[in-house]
Amino acid sequence: MTVQDIRAFNRFYTNVIGALDYSRQLYAPYTLTESRVLYELAHSPRTDAADLRGELSLDAGYLSRILNKFEQDGLIERTPSRRDPRRRNVTLTTRGRETAALLAERADESVGALLATVPSADRPRLAEAMRTVRTLLSDGRPPLREDVLLRDPGPGDLGWIVQRNAALYTAEHGFNADYEALVARIVADYAEDHDPHLERVWIAELDGRPVGCVMVVRDEAPATARLRLLLVEPDARGLRIGDRLVSAVIDFARGVGYRDLVLWTNDILASARHIYQRHGFVLVAEKPHRSFGKNLVGQDWRLDLHATQE
Repeated sequence: MTVQDIRAFNRFYTNVIGALDYSRQLYAPYTLTESRVLYELAHSPRTDAADLRGELSLDAGYLSRILNKFEQDGLIERTPSRRDPRRRNVTLTTRGRETAALLAERADESVGALLATVPSADRPRLAEAMRTVRTLLSDGRPPLREDVLLRDPGPGDLGWIVQRNAALYTAEHGFNADYEALVARIVADYAEDHDPHLERVWIAELDGRPVGCVMVVRDEAPATARLRLLLVEPDARGLRIGDRLVSAVIDFARGVGYRDLVLWTNDILASARHIYQRHGFVLVAEKPHRSFGKNLVGQDWRLDLHATQE
């Protein structure tokens, strides 16, 4: 292989994805880089310019101009950080979230149209070739957040949710088989009868394998959704996959008209609780209980989906 081979491939692939005419392809007044910034903000509930620069490898001046444009367009708001007053948190406004969701939807449609031209039998080969290119050219670097794909569950994924929940909670917290039975019932109820307009499951995928999941279903309370079974594989933690999964649930629940989003967890799950707190969930009740072979403290958390985000 020569340098010219790689350059030829780059030209070919650039034309395939339409990156040079990104705004026209998505019918949006934002460039590819601007859309990447919007994407990152949509999946990081509280971040600042320094985080964005590091995550996206952008020049400080260039990023500042992008954020100024977003602020003028009413897409973001900047507020002083509680931890460090010298830094300013950047968060999407309601209009910003709607714009980011629309861009993501149009990007999915564009890629879906491209994928439709590839015969189904050839798609696994295409996916493996893309993984090979990414692996060989990564120079041993750890995976990045953008390497993670959130998708709908495919054949076998619901079974994977049961198996991985049981295995991880046994290994990390000593839960017994009662927990696996609970997860199996939750997943079976969803598989047998769910409303796809109001209930959904997401699978986080990295390098062709599932590394995380979450579910949202209707709760018994009116206009209320329930977040369930948030999980991230140990070797995929640190990529904010949990944040992305929770963001996906919140955006979906808000988009289909739920008023509140609730969840039940246990106080020993500190990492998950921190994610919920970052997204604005409020602890509303605690109660000791004996379940899964352990003495635990159950917690109920609630998020008002109509409240103004910080």
